[in-house]
Amino acid sequence: MLLSGCASAPPSPAPTLIVNRCATPTPCTLPASSPTTNGELNLQLERTEAAWAQCAAEVDAIILCHETSHEKAAPAARAFD
Repeated sequence: MLLSGCASAPPSPAPTLIVNRCATPTPCTLPASSPTTNGELNLQLERTEAAWAQCAAEVDAIILCHETSHEKAAPAARAFD
């Protein structure tokens, strides 16, 4: 009697490796300006502050990504010790 689990079958496909990587940081840039009035100067200050805030948010996201990926990798590395 031949059991159905003993029949030959094609090999399982190789697992697909998924590598989660953090974004690559890009240099922060500020908008060019040449204000000639107090109103333009105030607007430029607001734009500059917004640009720095956007850059800081991107840097914070990359740092958080690195921290979480290191935390996930640490237990796996210890398992092989």
